[in-house]
Amino acid sequence: MRIAVGSDHRGFHLKQLVLKLLADAGHSYEDFGPSSSETVDYPDIAKAVAEAAIGGGFDRGILICGTGIGMSIAANKVRGVRAAHCYNAFTAYRARRHNDANILCLGAEEGEAQVPAVIETFLTTGFEGGRHQQRLNKITALEEQ
Repeated sequence: MRIAVGSDHRGFHLKQLVLKLLADAGHSYEDFGPSSSETVDYPDIAKAVAEAAIGGGFDRGILICGTGIGMSIAANKVRGVRAAHCYNAFTAYRARRHNDANILCLGAEEGEAQVPAVIETFLTTGFEGGRHQQRLNKITALEEQ
């Protein structure tokens, strides 16, 4: 898989672990910033990763901020994005299986313990379809309003 990755300054250190996990699993990625822990505005990074994940040749995206909430809110403003803040393997599984989430949002302040399982689950779980597709169609219709 090809993964678009970005963080804000609070997520910068966790992003280094995420990049290593992706490389170790054989995924390719592009780091959309930042290149240091100096302060940045997370909506800028969220927009870049979201647009790349939707139409820039990437399979999925991963965003990291202090809580994961701000990145999720910002990324979900981009049409076609279904960003999910996941904090354990179960939430990552459901985000993919039921919601076909295309961007994973992580909170750096939650620690690193769950991150490897969350990423593996998010990248290996398929979308179930069926009744869930009907619901995604309704979400897409909301974007048209």
